[in-house]
Formats: sequence, C-alpha cells, structure tokens
Amino acid sequence: MDKTLFEELKKIYNGDILYKTEDLYPYAYDTSPNPKEIMTPEFVVFPTDAQQVSKTVILANKHNIALIARGAGTCHCGGCRVKQRSIVIHFSKMDKILDIKKEDLIAHVQPNAVIAEINSQAEKLGLFFPPDPSNLAVSTIGGAAALSSGGPRTFKYGSTKDYVINLEVVLSDGSIIKTGSDISKNVTGYNLTSLFVGSEGTLGIITGLTLRLIPKPEARKVTLAYFDDILEATRAVNAIINSGFMPATLDLLDKNTINTIEKFSPCNLLCDMEAALLIELDGFIENLNYECKRVYEILAKSGAKEIIQAKNEEENEKIWRTRRSAFAAVTKLRPNVITEDVVVPRSKIVELTKGIQKICSQHNVIVCIMGHAGDGNIHPNFALDLSDENEKQNFEIVKDKLFALALELGGSLSGEHGIGSEKKKYLEKALNGGAIEYMKKIKKLFDPNNIINPNKMF
Repeated sequence: MDKTLFEELKKIYNGDILYKTEDLYPYAYDTSPNPKEIMTPEFVVFPTDAQQVSKTVILANKHNIALIARGAGTCHCGGCRVKQRSIVIHFSKMDKILDIKKEDLIAHVQPNAVIAEINSQAEKLGLFFPPDPSNLAVSTIGGAAALSSGGPRTFKYGSTKDYVINLEVVLSDGSIIKTGSDISKNVTGYNLTSLFVGSEGTLGIITGLTLRLIPKPEARKVTLAYFDDILEATRAVNAIINSGFMPATLDLLDKNTINTIEKFSPCNLLCDMEAALLIELDGFIENLNYECKRVYEILAKSGAKEIIQAKNEEENEKIWRTRRSAFAAVTKLRPNVITEDVVVPRSKIVELTKGIQKICSQHNVIVCIMGHAGDGNIHPNFALDLSDENEKQNFEIVKDKLFALALELGGSLSGEHGIGSEKKKYLEKALNGGAIEYMKKIKKLFDPNNIINPNKMF
C-alpha cells in the first residue's frame, strides 16, 4: 500500500477508504467472466460530491495511479474490472434523485441513482423514463449512461443516449465541466454530452446527469405469442412493423429459454413451442384497444399458435417478471452464465439465432437465446463451467464465431453491454482502422496520462 497516497486520500475522505485485501476483493471484478488472476484495487473511496472526485483525480495524476468509476458493477464486458494499480471511485453515496421538474420534463440525478427508482418517482408525476435494462432494479444511471444502456423498450423509445441532455463530468486534470444545458434542444457548440454517453467511463468521470422525461403512457397491454418456428416469429415482428404499428417492446425467446424459465420459475409457459414473442403496446386506452385487435390479427396470420393477453396491470407485471427471470433461470443449468450482446439487421435475426444454435451444438455449449427482436439486438445466455478448461476453451471458440457471424451479417459487437476489456480484441474487425485511430486520439486528448479507466475498449 502506498502510505503517502493513503494519507492524502484520508484528508479528502475523512478516513472513509477501503484498503484491506478482504474489503477490496469485491471491487476487483464485475459480472463478466472471472479472469484467472483477480487483481484488487489499491483503494476504494466513496465520494459525496464532484469536488471530492476532482481532488482524487489530481492525486491520481500525482501518483500515476488509475481511476475506475463504479456503480452497481453489473457490466458484462469487464468495463469496471481492475487491470492495474487503481483507485476505485464508488458512487454509492451519490445516489439521489435531486429533483424532477414536471413542466420542464427533466430530472437532475446523481450517478448512483437506480433506474427503477428514477422511473418510479417520475411516474408519480405522470412522467416516464423509458430506458429499462433487464437489471433496472439495481442498475444505476451513471453506468447506464457510460454504456448507453437500452433494454426492451429501445425499439420504440430509444436508449439512454436519447434521454441524457446534460452531464457534470470530472476530467482527467481534475477540472469539472457541464457538457450541455438543461434543455432538450441545443445545438450550441459540439455535442459533448453524446461523446461521453457510451464512452464506457474512459474519457471522464460522470458526477451528475440531467435526464429528459416524457409523459407517461396512459395504459399498456402485454401479450405472449407462441410460434412453431423462429422464422415465423421474426416474420410476425416484420408484419407488425410494416403494418404501421410501433409496440413498446418486441422481445424474442427461443425454446431453450422458455423451457429453462418454466423449469426453474414455473409460470405456465408453453414449453413445446419453438419461440415466443413478448409484445407490449402502450398509449391512450381508446387507441390501444384498436391496436391490440389489429396486432392479434397480424400475429394469427403470421402463424402464432397461441396468443395470451394480460388482462390487467398485475398480469402485465407477471409476464415481465417471467421475462426478467430468464438470466436467473439459466444460472441453474451450470455454475456460470455468460450473457453476450450482438446486434444484426432485423432481417438477419433468423440467420443469427440458427447460426448461434449450430455453433453451440458443434462445440457442446448450452445456450438460451433471447433478445430485442424489434431492433435486432440478441442476447445469447451461455451456461457452462469456467473451472472446466475444456468447456472454457470451447466457449472461447464459440465467442469468436459468434462475433464473426454477427459482423458477417452486417451487425455489431454490442448494442448495450459495451466493449470493456472482454471485447476489445475484436474491435479492429468491427470498425474501420481510421475510425479507431480517431477514437484513440480522442482518448489521448481527454486523458493524456491514461488514468481514467485505462485498458478498456482499446
């Protein structure tokens, strides 16, 4: 332990610092696959405002030590994993929803405010924050902004990037800036807000956010539609969209996912079906009744064998709990579950899903496929035992082939999980070399000493 740095940090945090190995260990990794060797940070600190973060950044430059901003630690790609001598800045004491201004349709929040709570507080005022990652009950807005997280509603409403209009950011020299303004339309200067959103915490440390809110839809209706084939389910998605309807969600579950959920969290799913679509329509009640009627007709014409509609809000929530239990259910199959995240054009979903199934069958890896069919964002959940070297090697082959397939189909490496340390070796295959070089120049400009979440993305 660097005792000089420790004494200097104590002056900033009044001793609120973790430094013992047993206390540091939980901050060494995130939900990505555990590396062979766990590296713990040298310190974990808990700021209460941007000024403390600024002073910490200045110290980090002085002592040449990396800084990693951390919220709930739910990143799937090693985005907040410790890779070198580091200080973890944990935002658990900056978790407030500061205010919600109904007339201005904005909310001021701190980085560790939980997304579910933001939406809950907004709904009390008749407002709505659409981004809904599957772990929204614990997911924090700072992490969601760092990754531009989306979720099932992205198809209709967009992702986090569409709802962050201003940021307070501590830069790598300790200076504190505002990236925009608290208004929804602003083309004054470069759009720095959009530069930081999705940058995975590599350009600066977010200490405050202004979010755009929208009026809450009057009502919603949730439906499960079952199909004998994924191709039919995908055709149904296209038919709904081509008919001019814009569901809030169009989520796909394959047979393995359906069966795994039903086995470990029984909820009367039809396990003999090859695929299911979870569809949520929302809006004004009068319009919604008509839209539901038309969408059900489209589903039936597209080959849906069974259509189950929630009758009230309680049943709406029951279906969504079923959908959100998928990851937990898959954890019952093997000791480890790795969730991947690729995006392809919607017209290529069948090729992607059948390709994933074929690859996993060839290498004896269990996979449950689900995802947001409306925008082509597919999440294969791989169940395996990472302590088994053979399984681990097989999965590495599967992962290489998965990303190659997604890119071959005109897709990308990630729609909402990011690149982190897990996917950076694939970046050159996904992006033009010139684009990567300019990204590296941007990183160098904002972080010349490479102390802000280094060794991520590149």
